[in-house]
This record gives sequence, structure tokens and C-alpha cells, in this order.
Amino acid sequence: MSLYGLSVFALVYMLAVASPGPGVAAIVARVLGRGTRGTHAFIAGFLVGDLIWFTFAATGLAMLAQAAYTVFVVVKFAGAAYLLYLAYRLWTAPAAPLGVAPVERRERPLQLFMGSLALTLGNPKTMVFFLAVLPTVVELKHLTIGGFFEIALVICLVLPLVLGSYAFFAGRARKHLSRPESVRWVQRGTGVVMAGAAVAVATR
Repeated sequence: MSLYGLSVFALVYMLAVASPGPGVAAIVARVLGRGTRGTHAFIAGFLVGDLIWFTFAATGLAMLAQAAYTVFVVVKFAGAAYLLYLAYRLWTAPAAPLGVAPVERRERPLQLFMGSLALTLGNPKTMVFFLAVLPTVVELKHLTIGGFFEIALVICLVLPLVLGSYAFFAGRARKHLSRPESVRWVQRGTGVVMAGAAVAVATR
């Protein structure tokens, strides 16, 4: 794949990842409400989900993915349910000191990974990009194995960078909260945002 084509894909993909959506809302809301613990596992789920959608599009399995409508709907509502679960946890979490969360309420890395993976696989925004937008940027019919791995590498670099930046700045903003009352309001506010993202996923 040419350097120009790869650059165009990288730019379009970066804009797609950075645009506001359930994934970005989930990252920002979770970091504001719970801190940066587990962020790597959370982002990894989004990354693997995007790689799966890209593989579907690049290998001609797009029609199969679209045909498996029931599976898509189940995954979509699983992702929405996970967002609602996170929203509930944020709303009910005690206003603990920043960076400290009760041990029994910490999500395990695998739990975070599976939650964000389900959210990505069931997110209409992600599906539309890889099944509809991607073919207009990359000529998939003539994509070689080398080109496939080049694009996959771009995805592996761009997505963690963009979502990691959101997490970083959300974490910096969270550090300015010094009073328990402020922490409580941020947790509840981000819980509402998370619930709104869940509704957006479920109703599209």
C-alpha cells in the first residue's frame, strides 16, 4: 500500500476515533469518575473490536457480519447494558480520595476489556466506518496481505494514542478535584453521561 494511501487512511481513521461517540464518552466518563486505573485494558477492548471490524471488511466478511443481525443486536445491547452498569457504579460510588477506590468495587482488567469490546462490536458508529466508510478510502479488492498488516498497524497506533489522550486529559482534570463533594458530583455527572451513551448505542 502506498504511503499516501496509508496516510489518508490514518487521517480519516484518527478523525473517526476522535469524534464524539459512545466510546469516547465511556473513556472520559470512566476516568473522571473512577480514575485512570484499568484504562489500558479498557482501551485494549476498543482496539481489538476495531481490528475485528476491519478484518470483516478487508476479508469480504462484511456481508456475513451484516447478515448476522441477531448477533449484532445481542452484542449491541450487551454493550449498552455494560455502559448502564458503569453508570450505576459511578452514581453509587462513595466519594473516596482521588486515585483510591474500594478494593471490592474495582473492575478487573478482563471485565473492562470485555465490556469495551462488546461496546465496540455493537457500536453502530464503528460498524458504519469499517463497513461503509473504509471501502471509500481503501481499495479493499486489491488489498494485499502486506497492506492488511500495514493498516492494522496504523489502527494499533492511532486508536490507543487518541483514546489515551482523552484519558490523560480527563485524568488531569480529575486531579483538580479536592473536595469529596466535588468528586461525588463529577461521579454522578459522568454516570449520567455514561447512561446517555448507553441509550445512544441501544437506540441506533
